[in-house]
Amino acid sequence: MNPVPRAHMSRLERYAGFGTRAVHGGQTPDPTTGAIMPPIYQTSTYVQPELGRHLGYEYARVQNPTREALERNLAALEGGAHGIAFASGLAAIEAVLKTLSAGDHVVSEENTYGGTTRLFTRVLARLGLEFAFVDTREPDRVRDAFRAETRLLLVEPPTNPMMRLCDLAVMAEIAHENGALLMVDNTFATPYNQRPLELGADVVVHSTTKYLNGHSDVLGGAVVVDDVSLADEIRFVRKTTGAVPGPMDAWLVLRGTKTLHLRMRAHNQNGLAVARFLESHPAVHETHYPGLTSHPQHDLAVRQMDGFGGMVAVEMGTPERAKRLVEGTRIFALAESLGGVESLIGLPAAMTHASVPAERRRAMGITDGLVRVSVGIEDEADLLEDLEQALAGL
Repeated sequence: MNPVPRAHMSRLERYAGFGTRAVHGGQTPDPTTGAIMPPIYQTSTYVQPELGRHLGYEYARVQNPTREALERNLAALEGGAHGIAFASGLAAIEAVLKTLSAGDHVVSEENTYGGTTRLFTRVLARLGLEFAFVDTREPDRVRDAFRAETRLLLVEPPTNPMMRLCDLAVMAEIAHENGALLMVDNTFATPYNQRPLELGADVVVHSTTKYLNGHSDVLGGAVVVDDVSLADEIRFVRKTTGAVPGPMDAWLVLRGTKTLHLRMRAHNQNGLAVARFLESHPAVHETHYPGLTSHPQHDLAVRQMDGFGGMVAVEMGTPERAKRLVEGTRIFALAESLGGVESLIGLPAAMTHASVPAERRRAMGITDGLVRVSVGIEDEADLLEDLEQALAGL
C-alpha cells in the first residue's frame, strides 16, 4: 500500500517515507533549549499569568506537551489527522465505545483479544450497549449482523490469536452503507505493515504497549482518526474519564516509534522464518500466519499488508504437548503480551484468553493445545534452534 497524500498533513508527513515519518513526524526541537527530543513535562498543573489567561496548558489530565508530541507522531505514522493517547489499549477502545449511547449496537469480530471481549460483555453491556460477535472473514455474516441501531463495526486483522484477516475495504463499505463507523485494532499489524485509514476505516486503535513501544517497559494505548468532530468527542471522553498516559510513558512510546520501521523489518523477517519452520515440523499440527502461502487468506494479506509481522499461532493437538513446548524454550520467554524486541511464547486458553468462556473459545478456534508466539528481533538461527530443541521428542 502506498501512502495517500492528505491535505491536513505537513509536506514531510505527506511525502516522506515511513522511516522518515517515524523519526520526524510531528516533531520539532524544543524552542527553549533546542533539545532534539521533547522534554518529559513531569507536571500536574501549569501556572497561569493572570486570571482567565493561560499559556495553552491548564491541567495535565487535559493537556501535556510530551503526550501531544507522541500524538502528532502516531497520527503521522497512520496517515491520520488526530492522534489521541491513552493509558492502555483497552482504555482507548473503551473511550471510543463511550461515544455511543445506551441502546446502540456494536458488531465485533468474534476472534478478538480476550480483554476486549470481557470489556464488551461484562462491563459495557451492563451500561446498555448491545453486541454481536461474528466471523468478519465472511462479509455476508457481517451484513446480517447489522441492525438499525448498529453504530460501530470493530475488526482486528490479524486477529488475536488465530491470525485471521478481513477485507478492510469491504468492511468499510458495509459499515458506511449502514451509517456506522469502522474501527480497526491495528496492534498486530502496526502502521508499518497496514494503514487502515487508507482503506476506508474511520478509527484506528492501538495498544502502544506492544510494537509501537516495542521494549516491554510501558503500558499505553492510542486512537487515530481523521474526523475532527469525532476526535473532539473522544478527547472529551478521555478528559472526563481520565484514562491518560503519564508523560514518562508517552515519552517512552515516542522513543519506541522512532525505530519502529527498523524493528518491524526484523519482526517480519523472523516471523516468516519461524512460521515456515513450524509449518514444516512434524510435531506441529497446524500453523497460522498470513505470510504463509498455506494461509487461506494469504492473497488478501498480500493485497492489504506490506508485511506480516511477528505473531504466529500453532496447534499442538493436546494441552500436554502445548505445555511442553511453552515450558521447554530457552530464548522464547513464557509470558503474556507481545511486540517487544524479545521473543515470547504463551498458551492463549490459559493466559490472554482465559477470561473468555470455554464454549466461546472453542467457537473461536482457540483450543487448549493452541500456542501463540511473539517472534522478537534476535538472530533467526538462534530462534529456530530454540524451537527445535523444545519440540524434540514431540
